[in-house]
Amino acid sequence: MDISSELIHSLLPVFMATVLGASMTTIGLVEGVGEATAAITKVFSGAISDYLGKRKLLAGLGYGLAAVTKPIFPLATTIDWVFAARLVDRIGKGIRGAPRDALVADIAPRELRGAAYGLRQSLDSVGAFVGPLIAVAFMAWLANDIRTVLWVAVVPAFIAVALLVFGVHEPEHAEINSGVRNPLTLTAAKLLPLRYWLVVLLGAVFNLARFSEAFLVLRAQDVGLPLGYVPLVLIVMNVLYTATAYPAGVAADRRSQRKVLIVGLAMLVAADFVLAAAGSPLAAFIGAAFWGLHMGLTQGLFAKLVADTAPAELRGTAFGIFNLVGGGALLIASVVAGALWSAFGAPATFLTGAAFATLAVLGLVTYRKKPQAFQEEQRHRSGAA
Repeated sequence: MDISSELIHSLLPVFMATVLGASMTTIGLVEGVGEATAAITKVFSGAISDYLGKRKLLAGLGYGLAAVTKPIFPLATTIDWVFAARLVDRIGKGIRGAPRDALVADIAPRELRGAAYGLRQSLDSVGAFVGPLIAVAFMAWLANDIRTVLWVAVVPAFIAVALLVFGVHEPEHAEINSGVRNPLTLTAAKLLPLRYWLVVLLGAVFNLARFSEAFLVLRAQDVGLPLGYVPLVLIVMNVLYTATAYPAGVAADRRSQRKVLIVGLAMLVAADFVLAAAGSPLAAFIGAAFWGLHMGLTQGLFAKLVADTAPAELRGTAFGIFNLVGGGALLIASVVAGALWSAFGAPATFLTGAAFATLAVLGLVTYRKKPQAFQEEQRHRSGAA
């Protein structure tokens, strides 16, 4: 599915700007609303998966819905078409996201959870750079005919749905449904510990710094990268993402999670500064490489932190709430990024992102709760259950 989605994502910002004539603010709004919609949907899909004890059913619905929207992008004649397709596609992502992440926690041994989420992110990222690579190849073959290239994304989307339906199996004895019959209540939310809510807060600040990757694509074109090679920016980003996600997950299992996050956020600050100062395509590629490093170091780790801090019977709900708050922050960040770009230019967009990333680093440095205390808390919860 990522091959399909990232093929589209690598061309969509340029398609909106050049073919459909959308402004930077409009592009930021489309991207931000899409991600926020996915985040809101994740709350309900995660909670429903906790209630039903069925993760695969909802994941299959989400992947299927995303697949049927793919033909709409090449058919679009106005920005409204793109907005509608992006919205429905992100609803599909929202439906599948939290149940899928909870399913990983249900299956993976606790002591290997960081590695499991790191591996999932790494394999996810393989699709994320194969998609733009296919986009570059077909743009060269079809003489930059963006609409025709977007049709190519339809095929892998439906293959993904078939793989999920026939190849993925839910565990017979998942550690869920242990007493919480209605996760969408205030009482259920109160069962989520303080440490979980601190992870949610940190994730929100992080997403304020990490606006949509669409702006990486637009920045590369802005500094002179030819249209047919613009997807290479996401290829560079995702190669680094893929290379670091699994090692970062293993490191989080064995070493300080806080230090891994700090290094990841430092990579985001570096990416923002490089992209703010970029004056050539080479600088845009370097900035994208730093961006990929920070994604690999942080995304799987955030998933592990959510899984570790939430009770098993509320994992789907916990992932849903985390993604809801993060999606809201990403909506704000993307809209602000587009507005800053339109009003003050690209450097202002990336420098603002660097400021929020620095704020997140300061929060991590200040927070020093010992991991042993958390482990004792988890053992106590397991014994009580």
